[in-house]
Amino acid sequence: MKQSHLTHIPAPEGVAPGGGYTHVVTGSGRLVAVSGQVALDEDGKLVGEGDPEAQARQVFENLRRCLAAAGATFDDVVKFTFFTTDIGLLPVIRTVRDTHVDVARRPASTAVQVAALFRPELVLEVEALAIVPEPPR
Repeated sequence: MKQSHLTHIPAPEGVAPGGGYTHVVTGSGRLVAVSGQVALDEDGKLVGEGDPEAQARQVFENLRRCLAAAGATFDDVVKFTFFTTDIGLLPVIRTVRDTHVDVARRPASTAVQVAALFRPELVLEVEALAIVPEPPR
C-alpha cells in the first residue's frame, strides 16, 4: 500500500484523536472526486434491501469501480463523506470500509445522519475524494 504522495496527520496538536478516521490528509497529484454512491448494482437494482451491511458492501464496490475508472484505488482516497439514515449503522459501515482501506492510514471522513436518501429503501450514500500521483514526465 504505497501512499508516498499522501501525508496523514491523525491528530494535529490540540485536537483529540479521531475514532476510526484521520483528521487531516494532504497530498500532491491529480484530484479525483467520486459522486455519492448507493447500493444499486450495474443494472440500477437495489442490493441489500433491509440489510445495511449488504448495502455498504455494494456502495464500496461501486466506489472501487468509480475510483478505478479514474486510475485510483482506495489507497488514494483522502476523504469519505458518509450520509446515512441511521447514524447507529456507523459501526457496520466502518467495518465494511476497513476491508478496503489501510486501517493504519484511514482517510479523513465525515458522517452525517440524514432524514432520507433519494429512495426510501436506501440507508447509505458515500462520496469520496482521492489524490492520484501525477505520472512521471
